[in-house]
Amino acid sequence: MLKVLLIRTGATEYDSQGRVQGTLDVPLSEDGRQQVEMVAEELSDHSIDALYAGPCRATKQSADLLAQQLQLKAKTVDDLSNLNHGLWQGMLIEDVKSKQPKVYRQWQEHPENVCPPEGESLQVVRERLQQALTKIAKKQKSGVIAIVVPEPVTSVMRNVLRDDDLGDLWHADCNQLPSWELIEMPAKVGNP
Repeated sequence: MLKVLLIRTGATEYDSQGRVQGTLDVPLSEDGRQQVEMVAEELSDHSIDALYAGPCRATKQSADLLAQQLQLKAKTVDDLSNLNHGLWQGMLIEDVKSKQPKVYRQWQEHPENVCPPEGESLQVVRERLQQALTKIAKKQKSGVIAIVVPEPVTSVMRNVLRDDDLGDLWHADCNQLPSWELIEMPAKVGNP
């Protein structure tokens, strides 16, 4: 049986500024480094067989800090990249709310029906993450793998692993979710 230790990327300055990051290559902030160091300490007693991460800078930095502490090698997987928020990237969330209130409200209430302008839909992200998990599961049949990804990809990945509906994505407050959680990979995700 394969288990996924799902770990959120540490915070960036964009997070503290309330900006949409998407696929922009933003580094970890000092707060983000401290968050990752705390997670590494919490996980120091766990047996982890492999560590995978998305390609953005903050995610790679998070994975590298974890890898060093946990004595693993971080492997970058392009399909674990963040959601492309298109024209929203770099914008303050408040500006998105005020400039596109209907689209933003729909994004909050029915995210499965919205594609950020010139970005990618959550369904596309979900399919990409399922492909990544399938490839990883072919290499790693059992044990525990750690996957480091940024929010909202963390929520979509959790959604994939739990086989939840995309419409339920925002029912949990992302800021209230743990920095990491261990989830058993369903057989149908690893072997579609």
